[in-house]
Amino acid sequence: MAKALLINGSPNAKGCTFTALREIADVLEQEGFETEIVHVGVEPIRGCLSCGYCEQGDGCVIEDKVNEVRPKFAEADALIVGSPVYYGSPNGNLISFLDRLFYSKAGIDTRMKVGASVVSCRRAGNTASFDVLNKYFTISQMPVASSNYWNNVHGFTAEDVLKDKEGLQTLRTLARNIAFLVRAIADAKEKYGLPEREAVREFTSFPDGK
Repeated sequence: MAKALLINGSPNAKGCTFTALREIADVLEQEGFETEIVHVGVEPIRGCLSCGYCEQGDGCVIEDKVNEVRPKFAEADALIVGSPVYYGSPNGNLISFLDRLFYSKAGIDTRMKVGASVVSCRRAGNTASFDVLNKYFTISQMPVASSNYWNNVHGFTAEDVLKDKEGLQTLRTLARNIAFLVRAIADAKEKYGLPEREAVREFTSFPDGK
């Protein structure tokens, strides 16, 4: 059974962001997926120390929610990240979580896992936040699932979000597209294998000043 991991980056466990993620999870379950929504928005998550410990493949040196979620990420076929908008950007706690989760992914093959992001806002800042979250996927060889509009819902409360019929329809469309992509990639992987990976990772730097 395909698995989808959904990350709720809001401090409110059952608020607007959760309501949006629940709409996606409901459709994915109808499509035969196993889903799990993990709430990280209220955890005390510090930023990356840039210590290099994670390069050993044993996770992050800081023992918190990141290491708890890391094996779930490894098993998931799709990762959906949800955040409220704070000053035109995702929740800072979620950013710290994602920085460390993706930086400590040594030993986890993220290639062709499907990624998607969802943002909730009262009024604005949604597309800027959406762009920030999608960058985690595009640097990790994760195909980004799209919908028929940007993946956002509007409202100040969960009850408001349930009134955003267009936003909810966008998320249901997104969920069906995620399901399709996961299945299509699984079929292609079985037939062709994963894309070839070059043996040497190039790293552009200019220490000689040229």
